[in-house]
Amino acid sequence: MSRQIVEMTSAVGRNVPVGLSSRCRVAPTPAALRRHGYSRRVTSSTTTTTAASSSAGVGAREDASLSVADLVRPVLPSHGSTTRSPASAVFQVADLPPPVPTPSASARGAGALEVAMPPASHLLSATAAGLSLAFAFCKLKKNLDTPGRPWMDETTVGKEYDAWTDEKILEYYWGEHIHLGYYKDEDLRRGAGTLRGSRVKDFVEAKLDFVDEMLAWSRFNGTPRKVLDVGCGIGGATRHLANKFGSNTRVTGVTLSPKQARRAGELALKQGVPNAEFLVMDALEMDFPDDHFDVVWACESGEHMPDKGKYVEEMVRVLKPGGTLVIATWCQRSTPPAFTPREVVNLNYLYEEWAHPYFISINDYAMLLKGTMKMDTVETDDWTRQTIASWRHSIWVGVWDPMPVFSRPRIWYKTLRDIVCLERMRRAFGCGLMQYGMIKGTKSRKGTWSSF
Repeated sequence: MSRQIVEMTSAVGRNVPVGLSSRCRVAPTPAALRRHGYSRRVTSSTTTTTAASSSAGVGAREDASLSVADLVRPVLPSHGSTTRSPASAVFQVADLPPPVPTPSASARGAGALEVAMPPASHLLSATAAGLSLAFAFCKLKKNLDTPGRPWMDETTVGKEYDAWTDEKILEYYWGEHIHLGYYKDEDLRRGAGTLRGSRVKDFVEAKLDFVDEMLAWSRFNGTPRKVLDVGCGIGGATRHLANKFGSNTRVTGVTLSPKQARRAGELALKQGVPNAEFLVMDALEMDFPDDHFDVVWACESGEHMPDKGKYVEEMVRVLKPGGTLVIATWCQRSTPPAFTPREVVNLNYLYEEWAHPYFISINDYAMLLKGTMKMDTVETDDWTRQTIASWRHSIWVGVWDPMPVFSRPRIWYKTLRDIVCLERMRRAFGCGLMQYGMIKGTKSRKGTWSSF
């Protein structure tokens, strides 16, 4: 036992494997160990432990011997240790594994390049995929920015509303009233028309509120016997007015769409509204006699009329003397100043996406009414603030309930186009390019036409 010494193998002087500290690259020689005061003898306790290690394996000698890796651990306080390493007592120099060659700088660079650079075919595929996506996005944006449903002739509007009626998507989200809703200041303060506030006020309820507010604004007194709804759609306002005025009032709705008229009649029968009737008729050439209706009601139908002057004249013609005409319609702003090139582009999109021949201003409608020389009074108002929340509200109701669209892929793209147009409408009204016009007037008694 006294002659057991620490054997220095031929590994002395061999490079320490890569990954050890750069401060100790070679194994120490026996002479160097003696100079630093290390004992060459192994105590009996060490011998016993070492002997046990040979039979128990590597795990059993971890506490009794130190490898070269242990020698490179910090032993000075400045290196992160406050006590001397066990190497100051007894140790055993372990056999070093075969040397690990250190790659040259050029070899390391080549290896890094090989890892970082995928095969050229992969790069080409990724580039092609990215270009394809970019091209598809640009093409989709161009398609959505290009209006695709312009007014062509007198049959265009009827065909468009026939298609919307068959699809039932418009009725599902907008209800029986295909017009904007009315929002009070309190509704707007509570976030009506925003994503989170889209349930502050029911979208369909907002339409009913609009009809009631429009009727109140008209200031019609008494109970009319005959009411005409010009551009009635599927008859939401027609039936609402028929119920409101009672069974002694006959309310007639006219539309260019045969399928709208049929659907309106079905709903009237289902809801038990016998005093509402629906006819397919051109509002510019109505079959009714002169001076026939006590009230003429036109809610968001003027937008589709190719001749606004004829539209106003026909409504005034069938209105009884002393009767009330009330119009709600989308209008473009008054000029001057002249429209900027950007405004012209935006207006053309709004004309040609939803079959609108053109818009006119609120003041233009007032001048047309006065120009008939048959009106006692003409008044106007701008309800943009009260209605503008409808545009995004109509989008959010679809976000909260998207299944009717996604379950029918055939109309998905068309619905996407409508969403884009709804948002562009909202922006046009928001920036003042468009206004929500309210126009009303009372027809003069015969022989007392006003010249204003």
